[in-house]
Amino acid sequence: MNATKIRSLSTAEAAPREALDRIDRAILRQLQIDASISNVALAAKVKLSAPACLRRVERLKESGLIRGVVALIDPKAAGAGMLVIIGVVLDRSTPESFADFEKAAQKVPGCMECHVVTGEFDYFMTIRTRDSDSFNRLHAEQLLYLPGVRQIRSFMVLKEILSTTRFPL
Repeated sequence: MNATKIRSLSTAEAAPREALDRIDRAILRQLQIDASISNVALAAKVKLSAPACLRRVERLKESGLIRGVVALIDPKAAGAGMLVIIGVVLDRSTPESFADFEKAAQKVPGCMECHVVTGEFDYFMTIRTRDSDSFNRLHAEQLLYLPGVRQIRSFMVLKEILSTTRFPL
């Protein structure tokens, strides 16, 4: 990696995990459990004063380590209880075909994730839908028509064993 690339990395990418002290880690663990916790309650849990805790949280946000604070919605309660993992193979491996596919994939209803991967597939996508009928419609009406797609393999999840947003610290 050249010096230009190194300088362009964000603070969160450039700063190794070891740069976080035990209090930063404790703050991050608590926020991953419940980001709606008040600053006063968070400060008490990590044994800091409220102003010192707030400064640390703001620093973690400014560094890019905390990307955002969200509400986690129960997929079943929201009518999207079916999870499908899709392997996608493109017909060409050109920058243009990858860019076209990636732009279109971001518009697929219920697409939660899309990753470029190595191996047999070019991409893996995770999609949430109401049920198998709604997935079949999505597959027939949209997924097959994504730009550059040669092959799609769908894997319907029978049981979710682990699904977490908690990053190990």
